[in-house]
Amino acid sequence: MKRKSKLLRPTTVEEAAIKRGIGADPDTRDLNRADFARMEPLEEILRLRGRPRSVTHKIPVTLRLDPQIVNFFRAGGRGWQTRMNDALAGHINRKPRSTRAARKVTETT
Repeated sequence: MKRKSKLLRPTTVEEAAIKRGIGADPDTRDLNRADFARMEPLEEILRLRGRPRSVTHKIPVTLRLDPQIVNFFRAGGRGWQTRMNDALAGHINRKPRSTRAARKVTETT
């Protein structure tokens, strides 16, 4: 059984009007070889969008904190989670842990 297409094709009169409109549009033109040579594949363009990939991958965690701690960092505006991460990293750098504890953390990551 042949399916009927739901696509409504333009009539010959409508098609002619569309082509006249395209021809009259100053922003349209035929592409040449140089135009095609400058084009980039869509997948490469899409790969460049967004935030650059980080060298260090963060680990998502669920953490319960006192409200005053969260409010303190959130009061600084956007990037509060990054600032909190930096504060924790600074604490680690100031207080060296025992060799045994550091080895345990390294083994689990």
